[in-house]
Formats: sequence, structure tokens, C-alpha cells
Amino acid sequence: MDFTPTEEQEAARELAARILGDLSTHERLVAAGTGTDAELWKALCAAGLPAAVEEIGLLGLVLLLEEQGRVTAQVPLAATGVYGILAVARHGTEEQRARLLPGLRDGSAVATGAFPATGAVTATVRVPDPATVPATATATGAVTARGGRLTGTVGWVPWLRDATHVLVPDADRTLWLVRTEDLAAVEPVELTAPWSAGRPVLDGTPAERLGAGPGPEAYEDVLAAARTAFAGLQAGVCAGSLARAVAHTSVREQFGRPLATRQAVQLRAADAHMDTESIRVTAYEAAWRSDAGLGNAAAALTAAWWASEAGKRVVHSGQHLHGGTGADLDHPVHRHFLWGRQLDAYLGHGTELLAELGDLLAKGEPA
Repeated sequence: MDFTPTEEQEAARELAARILGDLSTHERLVAAGTGTDAELWKALCAAGLPAAVEEIGLLGLVLLLEEQGRVTAQVPLAATGVYGILAVARHGTEEQRARLLPGLRDGSAVATGAFPATGAVTATVRVPDPATVPATATATGAVTARGGRLTGTVGWVPWLRDATHVLVPDADRTLWLVRTEDLAAVEPVELTAPWSAGRPVLDGTPAERLGAGPGPEAYEDVLAAARTAFAGLQAGVCAGSLARAVAHTSVREQFGRPLATRQAVQLRAADAHMDTESIRVTAYEAAWRSDAGLGNAAAALTAAWWASEAGKRVVHSGQHLHGGTGADLDHPVHRHFLWGRQLDAYLGHGTELLAELGDLLAKGEPA
């Protein structure tokens, strides 16, 4: 395994770091509230970073998301990257790729996903005349993009209020693309992190099946990619939280000495650093395996477990090392705390992920 970024991946990361560092300021984040920073998103798209995901792969996306996490930038890069660009590029038909990818690349379209599947969504087909249905399809079987309808409820979806498309798996884990303008309603959801979330209401909602192959395989691939990408985002959130803590303890003095010279502070920061590196390296491995076409289900679960369990330890440490300042809800470090706790809950808590990983290994399924 070699996680060394390619020249293209490194160039994309450096560009993202420069744009995000310049524009994702504390003042702009406060002004954005729970919505997307439209000007920042426009700048990232104008620089071609979302479009570059097809070329730099999942590992490249993880590198970009690390930079986003460092400054907790309010943009839907993770969601549109895994549920839009990579999902369509990997599993869409040739026609879907030609039609959907240009908008996702330039940012005029934003995708998100209702993941993981809850089994509460059902897909139906409206057939005007059963006699016209091909012999290989039935009213409850193969679904055409035109005839698909989704009915049911799903949990909260990140960045839904900013999205144009939402990727929804049904009870059989077939993937469907739904235009948000076709949703019966979008119920607002308040999260720990300000991710512009919502709950889509599906009531005979028209949907387009993603791709033409078996649904479960595509679902598992997208879920593994999402877990990997959001683990990369968590690595950045933790790195940013720790960097703020190091800067604070280096200048904050107690009894005439910087807090950073205290052994207890150093040990707490060292533990946080090791946890952050564990999140990063497991996310890199899962992404590398995905890009290499290797089995990455176990690696994605491992990365997600580290992001959940270690991530919350790091953001708690970051806030704790700020002392009384960390209790200030308006301080920038508090935003890292909120993002870290939200990422702990998204796509599975640590215990759930560990149980899923244990089942996968016990069954001897390809990892």
C-alpha cells in the first residue's frame, strides 16, 4: 500500500487548502448559519475542485475533505462528492453520466444521500398497460426510470436544503435519484452540526433508478465510499481542533508558564494527535483500496469506527484544553466540537459499526 498522493491529488489539496483558508473565516461561518456559504462553494467550483474528484478518486476527495474539516467550511463537498459525482460516475448509465455529471462538476447541481438505508422506503411502478411490459419485467420487479415512484419515510439527510438531487436506497437497496423539487415536502431538521439538513417526504415521488445493474452492489459501494469520505472529513475536523488547542496552550500562561509546558497538557494533546492520525490512516487505506478496485468494506467500517470513537475523544480534548474559553459557544473551537459529535453519529455509531464489522468478518465475506 502506498498512500503517497499523486501530483494531481497534491495539487488539488493545496488549492483547496488555499481557498478554504482564505474564505472560510470565523465571521463568514457565523454569517452562513446552517446554510451553505454560497460564495465559497462558487469559488471551489470555479477552481474545478468538485470536477476533479472523478480524476483524483476517493483518496483525492478524502484529501480535500481533510482541508474542509480543518476549517469546518460550510459547503456540501462530501455529500455531492460521494452521493453525486462518484456515485453517478461509477454506477450511472452512460446517458446518466452525460446528463448529470456536468451540473455536479460545476456546482449548479448539488447531490446528497439518504444513507444508510432504513428499509422504510418502497419502490413501485405504474404500468399503464400490463401487456406492454417486457417479458423480463413485472409490475413489482424491474423498474424503468420513467415509471419509478418512491413512497415512505427516511431519516435526516445532510445538506438536503441545499441539494438539487438526493440519492435514496429503497428496501431492496436499489439506488434512486430524486429531484428535490419533486419531493412532497422537506421537513427541516436541526442537527448538532449546522449542515442544512432536512427530512424528505416521499409520497409517490417520481424517481430515476441509478444505473442498470444490481442494486445492492452499488449501494454497498456508495455506503463504503461515504463512510470513508466522512472519516476523512472527521480527520480534518480533529486536526483543526487540535491545532487550535496547541495554539491556545502555547500562549496561555498559568503561574508564569505556558500551559503547553505542563506534562498533563502534553499527554492529552499527544493522545489526541495519535487518535487523529489513526482516523487519517484508516481513511486513506479505505480510499486507496476503493480506487484500486480492491474490497474495501472492512476497511471502510474500520475507518468509520475510528472516526466515531476517536473523533469524539479528540474534539472533547480540543475543547477541554481551551479551559474556560472552550465553554464559549461562540469560540471557533466549539464548531469543531459540534462537527465532531455529528460525525460520530452519522453513518453509524461506534458500537453499531463494530457489530457490522464483526458480522462481516465472521461470515468470511470479501472485505
